[in-house]
Amino acid sequence: MDGLPIATSREKQLTLLAAVLGTSVVFLDSTVTSVALPAIRRDLGGGLAGQQWVTNAYLLALGSLLLIGGSLGDVLGQKRVFLVGVAGFGITSALCAVATSIPELCVFRAMEGVCAALVTPTALALIVHVFPEDERARAIGTWTAASSIVGIIGPFIGGVLIVAGSWRLIFLLNAPLVVVTVALIARGVPADATAGSAGRLDYLGALLAAVALSGSVFAVTEQPARGWSTLVTGSLAAGILGAIAFIAHEARAREPMLPLSLFRERNFTIGNLTTLTAYLGLGGVIFLLPVFLQEVSGYSPVQAGLALLPVTSLMILFSRRFGALADRIGSRTLISLGALVAAGGLLLLARVNQRADYVSQVLPAVLVFGLGLAMLVAPLTATVLGAVEEDHAGVAAAVNTTLSRVAQLFAVAVLGAVVSLTFASRVDATLRRTTLGPSSRAAISSAKRQPLGSPSLVGLPPGERVLLRATFEDASVHA
Repeated sequence: MDGLPIATSREKQLTLLAAVLGTSVVFLDSTVTSVALPAIRRDLGGGLAGQQWVTNAYLLALGSLLLIGGSLGDVLGQKRVFLVGVAGFGITSALCAVATSIPELCVFRAMEGVCAALVTPTALALIVHVFPEDERARAIGTWTAASSIVGIIGPFIGGVLIVAGSWRLIFLLNAPLVVVTVALIARGVPADATAGSAGRLDYLGALLAAVALSGSVFAVTEQPARGWSTLVTGSLAAGILGAIAFIAHEARAREPMLPLSLFRERNFTIGNLTTLTAYLGLGGVIFLLPVFLQEVSGYSPVQAGLALLPVTSLMILFSRRFGALADRIGSRTLISLGALVAAGGLLLLARVNQRADYVSQVLPAVLVFGLGLAMLVAPLTATVLGAVEEDHAGVAAAVNTTLSRVAQLFAVAVLGAVVSLTFASRVDATLRRTTLGPSSRAAISSAKRQPLGSPSLVGLPPGERVLLRATFEDASVHA
């Protein structure tokens, strides 16, 4: 990294602000859209499947093309690709705002996902380009904290806009942010960030990467709803075969999109493996805890959402500070300690019972977990990106971002399967020697189809109703 140009203080500040705003636009759109789904259904129809695809079309395009977006930044220049991605995201958001049907909205959402795949890795690559190694973790900590703020305010802003006007306003909200970000990119990002490498885009590698990621992401996203259908199984097989073909091609290509030599760098390989496992844990908590609190413990949606607020708050308060500390003492200690602290928070969640008292059971766990994440995320990201040469910063950021997103998708799929199997096994073990009527057996079958849910027990004999309620609660806590 010795060949990096020296950016001025003003260029550093404006580049960081542009990276924060650019990725914030992407993150904000993701969070507010989830809040708007019921309003979109009422206006455009489409039912549950339509709502799912409004989200999944975006996630599928984003997850499939992140590697390509990072590679384009390396070849064509980070500044140029970031600018195109941000501007394109603004245009496609405006198209979403005027959509007249669910299929049309899904197409525009997929186009948004394409642009987001250009924005996210190049934003991180710009930080690598502009900030020297001894300042990089602090800058990434600032970027992480800002992203966490968006995660908090996004659903609130979305709710206010929907109540005040229309779901279409959530997409128009991006317009002023995009204009400001484009101005910052044009005036603040150093000109040398526009220069790409002398290589060319690896088209076959890009195609194989898209097949590998789209097949895997589609299978993981759709499996909970479709089960192991032919479509899901075929998509997963295509993803696996695409990944094998991608690795084989990259090993032989003269100018590979993802040089496999990057994985010879110990920090890059171990850092990405750490990212994968850390985000598996993070994705599991974000998915499972709110569901448990609502379906088993009777929390309202607002209360369940606020339950995780300490995690985000600690990320905001301490990510920059721990990033700065990593710049001074190195990242290894903070990453290791942060992972252990976060794991301790997960172990504390084992104390949560059906009542799930927030102050004594949930809050201590999420505080410890959030502190561990704040210690972990910024130093880990800085370590991964700092392990490669600047010419490959874009694809390195794309690899790291792809792993974090795919890990969270896999966490939802795997935990969903584990919870279902464990719930059913516990119910069967508890009721093995109990004689029950047909209505109660039907209620048990219903409960197994929706573990952690609240199946109706109306009409059952009082004794059997009490027994089944206690059994389902016990199985939910155990699972």
